[in-house]
Parts: sequence; structure tokens; C-alpha cells
Amino acid sequence: MTVPTSPKRTALLNAAHERILVLDGAMGTMIQNLQLDEAAFRGERFKNFHRDLRGNNDLLILTQPQAIEDIHAAYLRAGADIVATNTFSTTSIAQADYDLTDIVYEMAREGARLAGNAARRVEAEDGKPRFVAGAIGPTNRTASISPDVSNPGYRAVTFDDLRKSYGEQINGMLDGGVDLLLVETIFDTLNAKAALYAIAEITEARGIDMPVMVSGTITDKSGRLLSGQMPEAFWNSVRHAKPVTIGFNCALGAEDLRAHIADIGRVADTLVCAYPNAGLPNEFGQYDETPEYMARLVGEFARDGLVNIVGGCCGTTPDHIAAIAAAVAPHKPRIVPEIEPRLRLSGLEPFILTHAIPFVNVGERTNVTGSARFRKLITAGDYTAALQVARDQVENGAQIIDVNMDEGLLDSEAAMVTFLNLVAAEPDIARVPVMVDSSKFSVIEAGLKCVQGKPVVNSISMKEGEEKFIHEAKIARRHGAAVVVMAFDEVGQADTFARKTEICKRAYDILVNRVGFPPEDIIFDPNIFAIATGIEEHNNYGVDFIEATRWIRQNLPGAHISGGVSNLSFSFRGNEPVREAMHSVFLYHAIKAGMDMGIVNAGQMIVYDDIDAELRQVCEDVILNRDPGASERLLALAEKFRGNKTQTKEADLAWREWPVEKRLSHSLVHGITEFIDVDTEEARKASKRPLDVIEGPLMAGMNVVGDLFGDGKMFLPQVVKSARVMKQAVAWLMPFMEEEKARNLANGIGTEGSSSAGKIVLATVKGDVHDIGKNIVGIVLQCNNFEVIDLGVMVPAAKIVETVKAEKADIVGLSGLITPSLDEMAFFAGELQREGLKLPLLIGGATTSRVHTAVKIDPSYRAGPVVHVNDASRAVGVASALLSPEKRVAYAAEVRAEYAKISDAHLRAQADKKRLKLADARKNRVPVDFAANKPVKPTFLGTKSFDAYDLAELVPYIDWTPFFQTWELAGRFPAILDDAKVGEVARSLYDDARKMLDLIVKEKWFRARATVGFWPANAVGDDIALYADESRTKQIATLHTLRQQLEKREGRFNAALADFIAPVDTGVPDYVGGFVVTAGIGEDAVADRFKMANDDYSSILCKALADRLAEAFAERMHARVRREFWAYAPDEALSCDDLILEKYRGIRPAPGYPAQPDHTEKATLFELLDAEATAGVKLTESFAMWPGSSVSGLYFANPASYYFGVGKIERDQVEDYAARKGMTVTEAERWLAPVLNYIPAREGTDKAFAATPANDETSKDLASHPPGCTCAVHLVWQKKRAGAG
Repeated sequence: MTVPTSPKRTALLNAAHERILVLDGAMGTMIQNLQLDEAAFRGERFKNFHRDLRGNNDLLILTQPQAIEDIHAAYLRAGADIVATNTFSTTSIAQADYDLTDIVYEMAREGARLAGNAARRVEAEDGKPRFVAGAIGPTNRTASISPDVSNPGYRAVTFDDLRKSYGEQINGMLDGGVDLLLVETIFDTLNAKAALYAIAEITEARGIDMPVMVSGTITDKSGRLLSGQMPEAFWNSVRHAKPVTIGFNCALGAEDLRAHIADIGRVADTLVCAYPNAGLPNEFGQYDETPEYMARLVGEFARDGLVNIVGGCCGTTPDHIAAIAAAVAPHKPRIVPEIEPRLRLSGLEPFILTHAIPFVNVGERTNVTGSARFRKLITAGDYTAALQVARDQVENGAQIIDVNMDEGLLDSEAAMVTFLNLVAAEPDIARVPVMVDSSKFSVIEAGLKCVQGKPVVNSISMKEGEEKFIHEAKIARRHGAAVVVMAFDEVGQADTFARKTEICKRAYDILVNRVGFPPEDIIFDPNIFAIATGIEEHNNYGVDFIEATRWIRQNLPGAHISGGVSNLSFSFRGNEPVREAMHSVFLYHAIKAGMDMGIVNAGQMIVYDDIDAELRQVCEDVILNRDPGASERLLALAEKFRGNKTQTKEADLAWREWPVEKRLSHSLVHGITEFIDVDTEEARKASKRPLDVIEGPLMAGMNVVGDLFGDGKMFLPQVVKSARVMKQAVAWLMPFMEEEKARNLANGIGTEGSSSAGKIVLATVKGDVHDIGKNIVGIVLQCNNFEVIDLGVMVPAAKIVETVKAEKADIVGLSGLITPSLDEMAFFAGELQREGLKLPLLIGGATTSRVHTAVKIDPSYRAGPVVHVNDASRAVGVASALLSPEKRVAYAAEVRAEYAKISDAHLRAQADKKRLKLADARKNRVPVDFAANKPVKPTFLGTKSFDAYDLAELVPYIDWTPFFQTWELAGRFPAILDDAKVGEVARSLYDDARKMLDLIVKEKWFRARATVGFWPANAVGDDIALYADESRTKQIATLHTLRQQLEKREGRFNAALADFIAPVDTGVPDYVGGFVVTAGIGEDAVADRFKMANDDYSSILCKALADRLAEAFAERMHARVRREFWAYAPDEALSCDDLILEKYRGIRPAPGYPAQPDHTEKATLFELLDAEATAGVKLTESFAMWPGSSVSGLYFANPASYYFGVGKIERDQVEDYAARKGMTVTEAERWLAPVLNYIPAREGTDKAFAATPANDETSKDLASHPPGCTCAVHLVWQKKRAGAG
């Protein structure tokens, strides 16, 4: 039965679309102000009641109804659109304290009626529609936390107690006529889930639609609920209820609540509601924030586009609400973002299954059926040791833990409840989501009632028919769980491809169309069965699973695939090497087909490329059923794998006779790690304290390194090697330092720490995955005694700000390689300004420049110095100057003055350049004679993929010059090897690189994959239409191009890439190609292995070589395209040097680079190539490629085509481009920000970027601008606002 949408929901959403709505203030504060005595609380009805009733505010609904109705009316007259009933504690659980459990229904009903009376009364006065929200408080019990510290598994209330108690309250409020339900002040998400469950149960039974508001409580500045959940995890736990609003109230004032409201607004695709306290309570429990002060803070929420509904909690009066209503009235409501559907689970922390996670490893050691050790611990009642099993799994990388208690001798339900309640008390385990696993649904349900996060149910199926399947799915959905669906129906388990796909399709249709289950929350398990059993019909089980997986991913959109991998090798139990190899080979193929989750023991996995080639071949034959004799060969082969080989080398060891201090210095300067542990230990024994070794001989050695580097006598590769030695020495000393610290603490002695030159936080900004440069800067800074906190890649602004504050950092540094990172940096600068921070901000990365920093970033952050650092060698000097008490003020002023000049010069230069109208630029397109140069047809149409491409074939195509630039060694290769200044270092670096490259090729460290494709194409205006086939009747994609608009001298043209493709009206059939290549699969694991071993030099060397191999792969594929695949230059015989100099015919421009600066065009290319499935390359939200060592682009074959830069473009082209792409102009401006030659004026914000809008007009001539906008008017306004203009 389809339930009609409530008219109140429609009215609320319509109103919220128009303006920011206002919720009322604190009922409790107003009741307190009435100063009622015991008699007033009792009223006539309870005059002789046996308990004191003063303080039971909800009872006043029955004993002082007029007073309560008048308070509601006062808030409504002050400007509230929504009034909450006085029913916060109207549950049998809360009222038990007063022995009033039997009047809860009546209180709830009458509370709703009173609020409704007030709403109608005031609505009649001013004609403005009002809404009544039935308030549902958290009760005074918690379902996730034990009230007894000594018994963490104990609970004072159960999920079912809460569900029934809330049910009584909800029924009363619905009968009293509420318009909405407000589940508020949630300090334990499990309590809220019980309320949401009760709401779903009751509204479904009544056949009504009831909008629900959900509001959590962040209890302190840690940013978590009392039960430990983070805001995004909280949202993932409750979003199944489809709340009309999400947000926070109580506990904090507006100032402290802001960051959490911003956080949840970024991830929630619903309205955001905030109603903070009037500050924090003073020592008398009163709230001091005046209406004006609080309204100013809440007004800033509105100004910055963070909220849709605002109100007040503790301490707020009608005066506060009136001031808040006035403060938010001029501002537009937050625009609800469109959030991509993904599997979003949670424990205490959120887990999102993104394209960046190819496979979710479900920890299976907490499963009594899969782990004999765990079973023994649970049956013996040793839950402490059982928890350690869970903790070990999480520490070993399990992203979800599977908990199963199906054992004949156990009370499975009791064991499940006990264990999950204990897990909830262990934050290091509870941070990950739980998979509640049982063959009995009653056990699963008992488990779901213990989990505050969003769990996974494992599993449900149709083996007992559709009715039971639907019943269980509905219960799972009410709990907000995702479900594993077994390929099992009334006939039995699916064993063939046909049965697997048939059952999964049927289950999918039922879940999606009849139960309303989100496809992204469905995980199919198409059954992994044992192969190589000797029974012929089992031989195809592996293929059936892999092919069913592929079919499900293609035909059941959104669904995921899981499976128990160990079943596959059951017939080889006892033979671990073979089992590990089988699992690895199977997963390699299954993951490629789309399996994205599995129950696997991560500790017993071997890397696919590490499997012996012969064993791997036979495993593939068995799994892919390529050879009926394969299982026999596999058995025969199993005993072959034993033994290790080691290598030794001789070296000149005369320096080993020197004193230990000199030996340490020698090791540091020359980057020798071989003897560092021995020498460090010798130095430690000769010192009073281990710290003396660091601050003495080690720092002395690093100072020598720093001096040599500063004088240009030592170069970056050598410095990175020195850092590796230093790190290993410190790692040796750490246990001794910890021991000393513990000893001193026991004796009550303080320990003074090591003195560093300053603390620096470094991060690659959100959306960007490139980190080689940042890592190098970090190492150079560490070598010069700076403490560096490296947050890694794709770091959101809020995380960087939080770390800067928590670590009391002295400097923050941002890095980025792709152009969208420039916007993110400008936004971050604005966040620093808003947070009132004053520390220096360093900007670096290949895409950054002094001009960009001066024009876009510096004006956004006037409180502290902003400095562009163009290479690692400058980082130390800049950081030292910024932290030097003598130099910093003068240095910062000098940089700012220089940037002001650069900014002015840039704006003048842009204004002086003459640009054409788009129509005129189009008239000056590149003239190409397509009749004379008839396009050549490629040898195939569609795509062709290459896996495990031979790396040896790519090595000759490496362009080494950029490799040396990565290490900040300037010069062209090979001349740089003989350079008078850097030649020696360059030769040493090149030697190390060639050695590592040989190993990379020989041992296949990286997996190179590529996909190339060709399509029939013709230009349509400035776009290129791609067709399905030669009939050119069905268009499958459009490549959008941009045109140069700078006025050109005679004989020069205003080019667009579309000029190089025959226009559709010429009738000439043309073609376009596309490619993606990667050499980065496996790179991260290798680089991290080096990093974990304190070997940053090898880590960076490995990443730099992966980058070079990716570019070489692009060069090699382009050569093959020209000669073989497109074959328009079959006789080409260019040398590698000629290729680097681009002497070939045709071009391969990349989206996001000068000829087409729009990174979003990569999405079309990746879709055409199916890049993720065929080449293993994904796009981040900013359209960076992952792995980072990847290259993509288009192929143009016309001999007239050439590389060019679009340069700056005008508004007329952006508007035209946005219309062609189906984007809003705002969105197009955001992505094209680096090439805009005008002020982007915004009315609001685009949905894709609604997380951080500045969506208000600041003056008549300055419409809303994006964060870090570049325009001159905006810069002047920002300077004035910051008091700097």
C-alpha cells in the first residue's frame, strides 16, 4: 500500500525552500521563570499524590495547561514557525521516577493538543502557517552505555523497553494532532533508533506519512555524542528513517556547535536544523548569552549557508527567538546537496564504500563457526580474550567485523547480546561497523537491538519463501541495516550462473520495488563453493561465481557482492600455501568482475604478483576451469615451495674504526643505514639519557646535512637518504625513551621534551591524491629539526583546522597538483580566517604559483602570513624566517607587500589583454582541409584493454628530465649527469633509480594496465559528437571543448580541440580516440612498506618511478596507436628523443590541462573507456585519478592538430559551455575558475558545492562569490572586511 504524502510535509518543505524556518526556544527555561511551587505542579487533580511532583515539567500539561499554552504562544509570536510540545519526558521510563507511568498516553495527547491550540491561535492573528512538532526526549537511560563501570556489558534499559515506551508517547501525540515528530537531544544513537523503529512501526500500522526531525547532542568539544559516535556516523545510523531534518541541539552554544553543523550539512541530503543553548552554563547553572549575542552567531550560520531551520535550546527565551528570527531573515536557506548513493555504514566512525576502496575486508575471526579459538573462548565465557580477537582484527585492517554465535552448545542470542554490548564499551573495536551474522533471524534481531551504528545483516534469503524474506527485510530496514542476501530460494542454493543470476534478480526486484530497500544497501552472496574436489560438476563453480558477479554489477545497479572466500579451497585444507594462492587468484578475478566485499582472513593472504608463476598458472587453470587435469597438477605442485635466498655485499669499512659520534655523522651524511642500530646503541650506552643521543651526535650530524644542503653542496636525494638514517636511529631509541618516561612518572619526576625548531602540519588537500612533493618537503623540514605532522592525501579542510588547533601547530602547509585543489586551498584560507587562527600558511605543489597565491589565497586570509614555496630547498628558509622572533614581522610584511604588487599587476595585465566575443573567436577557428587530409579509420572501434603490461617495454620510453625535477635537480637528461654542479648527485640518483627500476620490472612491483578506444566522431560546433557505430545515427557521448578568446594577430587562430575533427555538415567521417594508462597499481603498498621501514628515500624513489612509468606508458600506447591501432602513421620511426620533443603526427591532450582545462570532462572519457573496470583507475570527487601514477587523454590524428592553451575565457563562453554541458553557470564557473577572465557573480550556490557556500549579497555591486573568488571587487571587499583595506 502506498501511503499518501502528508500535506504538512509538503507545506514544511515548500516553506523551507523559500526561507530559513525558526523553531521555538526552551520550554524548561520559561517554566523555571514562572517559579511554580509544589502546589502549582500538583494542581487539583494530584493534590493528594503520594510523591513530590515539583520539577516534573511535563505534568504541567495536565495541571497548568493555560501556562503551557501561553508559553507556546509567546514563542510563536516571537517568530517561531515550529513549536515543540512539552513532552520531552513523557515516556513511561522517565515518568517512573514520579510513579506516573499510567498517565503517559494522556499527557502526550494533551501536550500535542495544547501546542496545537497555541499554533491555531497565533496563526489566526498573523495568517502565517505554523507546525506542531511532538517532542521525543532521550529518556534518562541509555541503551549503549552501562551505568556500572565495573560491568561494561550491563544495560539499565533494553531496545524493546525503549521501543514500547516511545510507542505509547508517539500514539498519544499522533492522537493529539501533531504535524511532525521531533526525536531530540540524542546522546545515544541506539535510543534514537528505538524511537525511529517505534515511529516506523506505528505509522505503518496507521497507514500515515509522518515527517520526522532528528536532532543529536554533541556533549563536548570532542565532537562526538555521549555514546561515542561522530556526526557523520550518527547520520549514517539514522538516515534510513528519511528524516525531514537532521542536526544538533543542546549541550553546546552556537560557537562550539558550528563546526558540527557544517560537518553534518556536508553529508546529509536533507534539511539541517540547529538549536544551540544560549552559550554554556555559568557556575550557577544559568545561561549568559544575550539574545543579540546569540542571534549574531546563529546569523553567521545562516549567512554561510549552513542551516535550513534554527531555534534555541537551554536558556533561550522568546526574546532570543525573536532576535534569531530577525538575524536569519535576510539570508537564503542552505541548499540541500545531492549525495551520491553509496553503501554508508557506521560504527562510532563512518564507513563509506567508495571507488577508492576496491575491496572491503570483513574480519571473520569473531565467528564461532569459522574460528576454533574464538569458539573456545566464547563457550568458556572468556569474553575479555574474545574482545582481544576483535581488536586484533580491527588493528590488522578489517573494515567491518563479522560476529557469529551459531554454536549448538551456546545460547546464541544471549552470547550475541553479551558480546555486542561489550564491544560497544571498546571504542577501538566499536569504531568499525558490525556484520551481525547468524542462520537464525531471531539471533540477528537480538544483535541489531544492541548496535547504535549502521550494521550489516548476514544474511536473509528466499529459502523459506517470499513472505518470510520480505518480513525479515522490513525488520532489517527499520533498524537501518544493510543486508547480505544469499542466492538461495525455495528450491535450494544457487550453484550455476543461471540460478545465481535468476535468484539475485528476483530478490533485488522484491527488495527495491516492494520493500523500498535502497539498492546500495543490498549485498548479494552468490555462493562460493569448493572447487577441485574431484567431482566434475564442481569444476565450474569458480567461473560461475565470477561471471554471476559480473552480471549482477551490470544488471542490478547499486548492489554489492560478497562471499566467504575460504570455502573455495576447502578440499585443500591443511595445505596453507596452496589455499592462500587459490584465494589470492580467485579474488584477483572476482574483484575485477565487481566483487567488492568478502569474509577473508587478511593475515593469510598472499599478493597476487608474489605467487610463484607456476603455482599461479595452475591456480588460474583450476579457478577459471581451463583444464580438466588442473586440480591433479595443483596437488602435485603443492610440496615444491620451500626456502629463502639471501645476498651480501662488501664495502669499504675503514670509517668503522672512528669514534662513535663521527661514525653517526658519517652515516647521516652518506645515508648509510647498515650500522645505525649498532652505533646508536653504543652512543646510548655512553650517554646519560637516550634523548642526549638525539640532541647530541644525531642532531650534530643532521646540522652538517642541513648546512651542506643550504650551501648547495648536498642535494635533495641525499638529504632524503639522511632522513632515512635519522628515522631509524630515533626508532631504535624510542623504547628506551618510553621506558625512561615511565620510570620518571613512577618516581614523580617530570621529563622535559626535545626542543624542536617548530611544529608544522602538512596535507594534500581534499580531492587530490598527489603527495611526492609534500613528502619531500616534510623530510627536508624534519632534517632541519622541525616536527612534522603529515596528514596524508585527500584531507578535508575541517580535519586540517582541527589538527592545527589540537597540535598547537606553528605553521600549516598545503599541497596540490590538480587545478580544483586551488579552489580548495582558497577555501581553506577562508576557514583559517573564520576560525580566528593567525599561524603562517605555506602553499606548494605543481599547480600552484606565486600569482595564484597572491591573487586568490592571500586575500582570503589576512590574519596570518601566506607564502608560496616553489621548492623544498626554500621550505626551511621560509619556515625559519616565519618563526624567527627577530625576522618574522618584517618577512611577513615584505611578502604581503610583494603579493599586493603581483596581484595588482595581474589584474592590470588581464584587463589590458583584448579578448574576442565567442562568436568572433569561432569565426577565427583553425582552418583544416578535411577533404585533402581524409581521416583514417582505426583498425577497430570500441575499446581494447591491456592488463599486466610488460614494464620492460616501457622503460625505453621514460623521459628522465622530469624525474630529476621531482628531486629539484635542474637540467636536461642526459646532460645533467655531467653537470659541473649536480652531476655527481644526479649520477648517484640515476644509479639508484635504475637499480630500483630493474627490480620493479623483474619482480613486477607494479601492475600496468591500460585501455584505449576509438569512436566514430564529428564536430558539432565547439563540441565533438561520438557515435555508437559507422551508421552515425546513435550518439553515445559528447566531448565538450573550449575555445581561445584572446585576440590574435593576423594568421593566428582561436583554436578549440573540436577544430581538429571534421564537422558533421562536411559529410566526412572522422574519428576520435581516448586512453587511460596506469603504472600505479601496487605502488602505494610498496611505498608504504618502505615508509614503515623508515626508508623515505626508497618510498619517494618508488613513487617517482611509478609516475615516470605511467608517462612512459602513455608515450608507448600513443606510439602503438599511431602505428598499429589507428595506424595513420604505420611507418613512423621516431627515436625516444623525438617522441619527447613531440615530433609525431597528431596530439593526445588531457582534460584538466591547457587545451581543455575542465577536469569534469574526464568523467565522459572514463565512462567511455569503463576505466575503473577495465584499467583499475578511478576519479576522486575533484577528478584526480587514483592511483596517482595514471595518465588519461584523447587522441587526435589530423596532421593539422597541435597542442595549445585555451588561456582566459569570458562569461559568454562559460554560459554557452554550461548550457551545452547541462551544468548551471555557477557549477561551470567553479570548475573553470583558473581560466575565468571575469567576476563570477552568484545568486546562490550550486548543489554540487553546497557544503561550503557564502550565499549572501554583501553589497549591491558584489553578489555572492565562491570561497576564494579571484575578482578585484571581491578582493577589495575582503580586505575591508578583514580590516586590511
